[in-house]
Amino acid sequence: MVGRILVAEDDQDVRDLLVFTLRKADYQTMTAEGGALCLRKAIDEAPDLVLLDIMLPDMPGTEVCRRLRGDGATATMPVVILSAKAEEADRILGLELGADDYVTKPFSPRELVVRIGKVLERTRGRTLRPDILKVGEITLDRSSYQVTVRGRELRLTRTEFRLLGLLMDRCNRVQTRERLLAEVWNYQASVDTRTVDSHVQRLRGKLGESGACIETIRGFGYRLTVPGA
Repeated sequence: MVGRILVAEDDQDVRDLLVFTLRKADYQTMTAEGGALCLRKAIDEAPDLVLLDIMLPDMPGTEVCRRLRGDGATATMPVVILSAKAEEADRILGLELGADDYVTKPFSPRELVVRIGKVLERTRGRTLRPDILKVGEITLDRSSYQVTVRGRELRLTRTEFRLLGLLMDRCNRVQTRERLLAEVWNYQASVDTRTVDSHVQRLRGKLGESGACIETIRGFGYRLTVPGA
């Protein structure tokens, strides 16, 4: 197989055509009928590329693209927008939001396959997040969804795991509360900066002595530092 592609398209006929076309070109495929499911599968199944319809029933494809780019887990994931909106302003908006290509409907299946291949070639050199991160006594393994401190496994919630992974990815760099809200919680309306603080407090408690690695930067946010550095 040459890659795994997530097809986000609500029209079943179009979705079936896309799946048939991509499988014929030796791609593996997975599908999502809406934006929320697309975001969840992008994180959980880590496809090599997202083929994203702009007109999804639960949220616009532009919003899906923005969230993909704003989430540390999917920020470098290639995105190709597929849309019936062919105006220049629409194409520019899609590209400005971070899409790697913009294909208009009706589309040529052969051309689409070629353009997807070119995007994959062009983006292959993007920096990939390592599966295993280690800071001091803390080890985070994304492949097994496991965090250990001095060899002792911790039980973290999904949000705590993502929060810790982001801080470890950006070790020694201050992360504002607003950035954490955007990348860990995707700016959910029910979330405010106090929620960030409470999650950091619980995370520190679970990390024990190693929780001291997470520094509070007054008036800004948090930073995870290497002990003794």
